[in-house]
Amino acid sequence: MNYIGWLIVACEISFWIVIGLGLVTRYILKRKKIGLFLLALTPLIDLVLLIATSIDLMNGATATWVHGLAAVYIAVSLVFGKSMIQWADSRFLYYVLKQGTKPEKLYGLPYARHYFKGWLKHLLAYLIGSGLLVLVIYLIDDTSRTAALSGIILKWSVVLGIDLLISITYFVAPRKARA
Repeated sequence: MNYIGWLIVACEISFWIVIGLGLVTRYILKRKKIGLFLLALTPLIDLVLLIATSIDLMNGATATWVHGLAAVYIAVSLVFGKSMIQWADSRFLYYVLKQGTKPEKLYGLPYARHYFKGWLKHLLAYLIGSGLLVLVIYLIDDTSRTAALSGIILKWSVVLGIDLLISITYFVAPRKARA
């Protein structure tokens, strides 16, 4: 794995560390503004990855699946970042600080709707990520150097389709609560 691969790993770890620090600062240290500032740093992590990947490719590197993964990571982080922070926030409040209400588990039609909304977010992330990949393919204009990026788009298309099928099954056979 090249340095871009390690940078993706570092960005993912940094993302969760910044969220954790933001939650601890916000709730345990009672420094809401600093906590919010830390939580707001998460898009900067994506920017670092975007710049590093762009520089690597513009300097002549042949794109690998890792470069494609960087675009996927950036798109997913942009689209799901806020909801991931909200998810972590509610669980931190309830399970760590023993405050607030227990996060609700959904079943039946409400779960199907929730999952479908998640699929719509997945679609948006796909459009953003694939758009970034197509832009890079266009800018580099050398299919021998960008074949891996086209492969990522194809694989992600399949994953998106499978996710849609799973979403539909929750409407056909709704998720039931355990007895």
